[in-house]
Amino acid sequence: MRILIYGLNYSPEPTSTGKYTGETAEWLAKAGHEVEVICGLPHYPQWQLDPEYADGRRRVESLNGVHVMRAPHFVPSADTLSARKRIRMETGFTLSATRYWLPLLFRRSRPDVVVAVMPPMQVGVWPLVMGWLRRVPWILHVQDLQVDAALRLNMLDIGRFGRILYWIEGFLLRHATRVSTITEAMRSRIVAKGTLLEKTCLFPNWADVAAIRPGPRDNSFRRALGVDDDTLVVLYAGNMGEKQGLDSVLNMASSCRDDRRLLFLMVGAGAARPRLESRATALDLPNLRFLPVQPFEMLDQMLAAGDIHLVVQRRDAADLVMPSKLTNILAAGRACVATTDSGTALHEVVQGHDTGEVVPPGDDAALTEAVRRLAADPGRREQCGLRARAYAEQFLDKNRILAAFENQLTALCRRKK
Repeated sequence: MRILIYGLNYSPEPTSTGKYTGETAEWLAKAGHEVEVICGLPHYPQWQLDPEYADGRRRVESLNGVHVMRAPHFVPSADTLSARKRIRMETGFTLSATRYWLPLLFRRSRPDVVVAVMPPMQVGVWPLVMGWLRRVPWILHVQDLQVDAALRLNMLDIGRFGRILYWIEGFLLRHATRVSTITEAMRSRIVAKGTLLEKTCLFPNWADVAAIRPGPRDNSFRRALGVDDDTLVVLYAGNMGEKQGLDSVLNMASSCRDDRRLLFLMVGAGAARPRLESRATALDLPNLRFLPVQPFEMLDQMLAAGDIHLVVQRRDAADLVMPSKLTNILAAGRACVATTDSGTALHEVVQGHDTGEVVPPGDDAALTEAVRRLAADPGRREQCGLRARAYAEQFLDKNRILAAFENQLTALCRRKK
């Protein structure tokens, strides 16, 4: 197949949407397909351009068998990020990508199928035009219902502009040839927006269960922290945005400041990190440390060094996003504490498969109690970790998930012919 993938985020971004989109493209190319990608410049989760792309220029390159066309765009800094600036960035990317889309629309050879990765919401516009003009089927893959989340988290006003964006999002979802998403809860939300159920399918995020495996907690990552064997590391590793509600971690660290067994470690980057670091300094938390995003080669050791992992998110976004960090925690065979309500995909994985503890979002006292309870029970942590690894092996295998998605693309191409 000739496959065109279109999305703002792409490799070498190490986390979230860019990571999964990059791995999808490379897997499909390795499987023998001709894969092209139109994407933006690497900037996430630091919210600044990757040093290799610091000139901010348009470029075309070949990465691991994939033909990558990068469109330049504005990137807001983490400390000034707002809904308005994010819309400016995404609109700028859509306009900049015109340089690649116009030739594609009129060249003789056309892709067999287009995969558009949302967010951003506008990513469906060009594939929709391609579908209308060239009869090319396209999949809108939803990693995050961005408009819903922005409205719920009060990052965007529900006024006229908010209603327009909401309508556009629904229009694109309804007019895609197929809509894929990562959880059943998000699939239900998409259907509620007017998309026919039979047009939807699941394309969940995965873990590299071969590369990320349970390992000893006493490793080079832990030793570099200067942490002794008696200390329990309570680890949050992932994006630090507002929808995570990470003030709860700071509040918990403050409540546990006299418990010398516990060290709270926050690893990652994001729009909320500068504010969180300032607040942590003001609270004077000797039991809390921040670290930057770690290189992939340290990922398995970082995960193994954590005795208890945190999967924290605000209630407003619980059924709109699925924390991608969870897949690696499960693959690493570690117990977690998650803030989530029943009926969400996160609750089903953690509570339904007993891979950790769940507490209501926003209940800092319950979160602290759950962490203390796991800290006091090494046997339960071990059992949760064993079940977590078993879940990852059964449901999160990268090759199995991507092969199923390849079959979806093949079916669309056959239907076109």
